[in-house]
Amino acid sequence: MNSVINKTGVTEPEKSCCFSGHRIVRHEDREIIIRNLPVLLEELYANGINTFISGGALGFDTIAADEVIRLRRRHPDVRLILALPCKEQAARWTDTQKTQYDNMLSSADDVLYISERYLPGCMQKRNRFMVDNCMTIIVYIQSASSGTGYTTKYALDNERNIINILTEIKNK
Repeated sequence: MNSVINKTGVTEPEKSCCFSGHRIVRHEDREIIIRNLPVLLEELYANGINTFISGGALGFDTIAADEVIRLRRRHPDVRLILALPCKEQAARWTDTQKTQYDNMLSSADDVLYISERYLPGCMQKRNRFMVDNCMTIIVYIQSASSGTGYTTKYALDNERNIINILTEIKNK
């Protein structure tokens, strides 16, 4: 797959941004993310980025998708695409997490499943797909030996713009 096929057409990588981050978000990092992400998304939107791709996982992916949904309230042309590794991604989540996931699914403009069911490598394939379909990636990274570390390295190798949400400090 080289592009997202969806209701509104094929994404334009130069107008798209994806997210990659850890499932467990430290309390002190959550505060920074919540402060910086809305400002950063507004800046990206002002620079022509209106399509955001989230992997829909717990933690940073969910925080980012929720913020894109809020951004869309101010800018109706903003699109949220969920690129999910498999249909059973939330099978082992708590009821509260599943409710939040279902709300995110129903709020997305498009949902793409990389695989019908969990298969070895489907997470990495999803991560590569997201990077391949954008020019900018926002990361929340604490460890290079993680899925986010793999995705960040893949983005670097493919000359994407990488923004670390923890070092993109905003004063607003």
